[in-house]
Amino acid sequence: MSNSSPSARGALQKLRSGRNQKTNVCRLIHGAADGWNGLYVDRHADYLLVQTEHPLTDTQQQTVQTLRQQLKAKGVYHKRLNRQVQKTSKSKASARLIMGIEAPEFFEATEHHLRYRLSFNEGYSTGLFLDMRDNRHRLLSNLIEPGFPVFDKGTGAAKVLNTFAYTCSLSVCAARAGAITTSLDLSQKYLEWGRENFRLNKLNPEDHDFIYGDTFDWMKRLAKRGEQYDLVILDPPTFSRSKVSGLFQAKRDYGRLAGSASALVRKNGMLLACCNAGSLAPSDFKADVRRGIREVGRKIVQNFQAMQPLDFPVGEHEPAYLKTFWLRLN
Repeated sequence: MSNSSPSARGALQKLRSGRNQKTNVCRLIHGAADGWNGLYVDRHADYLLVQTEHPLTDTQQQTVQTLRQQLKAKGVYHKRLNRQVQKTSKSKASARLIMGIEAPEFFEATEHHLRYRLSFNEGYSTGLFLDMRDNRHRLLSNLIEPGFPVFDKGTGAAKVLNTFAYTCSLSVCAARAGAITTSLDLSQKYLEWGRENFRLNKLNPEDHDFIYGDTFDWMKRLAKRGEQYDLVILDPPTFSRSKVSGLFQAKRDYGRLAGSASALVRKNGMLLACCNAGSLAPSDFKADVRRGIREVGRKIVQNFQAMQPLDFPVGEHEPAYLKTFWLRLN
């Protein structure tokens, strides 16, 4: 679906107006692509989150107030965009209330009828990456595009490895689609948050695995055990640091990551490779992923490159940053 098609515009209007009953989290204003350079506004259930690099102007405040009235939002939070987020304390990275009433420490939002726990008090992110909504839906519906399913339903319950799992939203969608999931992350706190997301959706976390540890280290361990998965998910941060594997930089290391992950994909299984590093061009990202797959002796037999969701439009002054590559390997 093209972002400029009438059906796409209608779907976007429905989502942003609050008339989409199954989803109450989305981006309302996406910077210059929506005519508001430097202004980003997200809906998180009954609250709005505003992000800017600089203090809000009077015009921006009026626009946000209008959105709040239209959506009957209880409160509005503001967060300063920070390119050095890795060096910022949780208290400074967290959003602050600027309008209305304060949100609970944790609250729920709905996406495609699934429930997720969110918070404005846990640092730079709220617990759900809104730009990954379409990928979550592809997992939930077991359909990447017509004729291209994620899982072969004729082979029993699929096995999914979700690396850099964060709060495990992709694992929740895979589990609701019938898969047995393994969520791997370097944070015990976020893995427990993920378990709570499972419980919110009537999924027993005891039926799934949650592994605390370094992704590169654990992929080696799983390979030595002979583990094979129907789907391996890669959605790493642009930068991360681990005592075990050191500094990870997506622009430098994604090919190596893709190769390690490909070794764990069963024959005719899937690799989902995602990257939000704006400095990594889509063509370079694809080349890195393909090289990593090739270096471990695997071959791509089917692939799909996804666009950003409708509420993250691309424009001349708001280039695409999210890269999503679905690949079936021999």
